Amino acid sequence: MNDTLTKIDQHIEDHVEHWIEQLGRLCAQRSISAQHDGIEETAVLVTEMLRENGFAAEVMPSNGHPVVYGEGEGTGEKTLLFYLHYDVQPPEPLDLWNSPPFEMTRRDDKLYARGISDDKGHIICRLAALTAVREAYGSLPCNVKFVIEGEEEIGSPNMPQFVEKHQEKLAADACIWEFGGVDYDGTPQQALGMRGICYIQFSVQTASQDAHSGLGGSIFPNAAWRLVWALNTLKDADETILIPGFYDDVLPPSERDLALLDKLPDQSARVKETYGLDGYVGGLEGGLEWKKTAVFEPTCTICGLDSGYQGEGTKTVLPATATAKVDFRMVPDQRPDDIFKKLRTHLDAQGFADVAIELLANGRPAKIDPDDPFVKLTLETAVDVYGKEMMVQPIIGGSGPSYPFVHILNLPIVSAGLGYPDGQVHAPNENIRINDLLLGIKHTARIIERFGRE
Repeated sequence: MNDTLTKIDQHIEDHVEHWIEQLGRLCAQRSISAQHDGIEETAVLVTEMLRENGFAAEVMPSNGHPVVYGEGEGTGEKTLLFYLHYDVQPPEPLDLWNSPPFEMTRRDDKLYARGISDDKGHIICRLAALTAVREAYGSLPCNVKFVIEGEEEIGSPNMPQFVEKHQEKLAADACIWEFGGVDYDGTPQQALGMRGICYIQFSVQTASQDAHSGLGGSIFPNAAWRLVWALNTLKDADETILIPGFYDDVLPPSERDLALLDKLPDQSARVKETYGLDGYVGGLEGGLEWKKTAVFEPTCTICGLDSGYQGEGTKTVLPATATAKVDFRMVPDQRPDDIFKKLRTHLDAQGFADVAIELLANGRPAKIDPDDPFVKLTLETAVDVYGKEMMVQPIIGGSGPSYPFVHILNLPIVSAGLGYPDGQVHAPNENIRINDLLLGIKHTARIIERFGRE
């Protein structure tokens, strides 16, 4: 390890408590995008934190929640862009939290709060890494830009348009994405792609008001049944999606994709244990087929259903309205606008023209070339921090607004960070391990240092 890296590591270790304090400050601010709770206040706070750490920053409007933009000048010619988000998932159900969700709590070697991993911990991770590199060098070795949005947890509906509108302002040579971390065995993970998403609300109304089930049960149309029957046309018991043309644009994984998947450890048993599953759909039992199906198969998932009475005890009611939220996870080269149109055509053809659908969030899938020099740099710098090679995932099951960054800004994207499988992301008791925070900062710092130096 050279003297500069030693100085960087020492600075990170000496100031970890400071950054934990700053993380608590950020997590204390509510920023629930789904409920528009604390969004503007958090954008202002993030702007202040960037400025406090030596970066120019501003709150920029979008067609939705505000975006925080920041930049810092370095001595080199290259520019590194950080994409992050300041919004979080709703904390409910609150009774399952062991400590207040918006009050960071330290228990043993873990820190708990809503958004502490996804994604406020990563905001702090980037600031800590940049500060350590700047202290070691006396300046940043490359130019830095931040784009920190407030709609990621609702599907980033306005990020593609924002990127397209501000291409010149966001121009860079490479990008570090908003997540990263290790697997069950502490091996760092590198994600080189994300599936797309088409998130849709289904709505049915069959009467102007709910009715007594004894009065209308035999003669009134039931909105709940109407919706169930419509949903039943989307997928069969073998998990095949029945919308005509749904699979037309699906690209099968390449030989390189399969080779990368084959190198990944088989985590099927650990995942089954974590989620208390009896088994996987289709009789999958692990191995390459399990890995391939998990990320290279498009999905149709009912995320929520609502109709009629859901309270304690009984209420004999025939519901007049029913809604469902459904997401389709798409693989290259599927497009959300195309899937939405095909869904509408399918429902009409099945006799469900009365079922309304609304597109709530969408984003296209994107993949990164595993042989890109920036990817290679990231993989190599991880070994020095973790003592082992990163495992490369050609694409992951989740989604994010990476498409415009890859195909409009033409950026290679890598991940580095502080997540781990039991972090309870999106669930009660979301948490990070302090050592993962430390390692994530060190890895991020090494990426910055080498990127600016080469």
